[in-house]
Amino acid sequence: MFKRLFAASLVFGTVALGPPAFAQATCLPREHMVDSLSSKFSETLAGGGLQTEHRLIEIWRSADSGSFTILMTRPDGISCVLAAGDNWHDSAPMPAGVSG
Repeated sequence: MFKRLFAASLVFGTVALGPPAFAQATCLPREHMVDSLSSKFSETLAGGGLQTEHRLIEIWRSADSGSFTILMTRPDGISCVLAAGDNWHDSAPMPAGVSG
């Protein structure tokens, strides 16, 4: 009896630790992803840089709606959405010597 209860607890506990279904990344070839961001959300490239030699991180944003998307692109040309949201705002850079 104890072995069955322990095994059931272990199985259900392991399932509970898994990521939720909505946490799965959306990945597409970069050209399709960029077309989608441009046409559906009116987002344009705000900036980006290399996270590692194998990962390009880009921030796409819409000045009109405030939506934004953070993409990671791999060397094989596949881009994945890391985050997306609303109410994006641009900040002016702080002058040297001024604390924020």
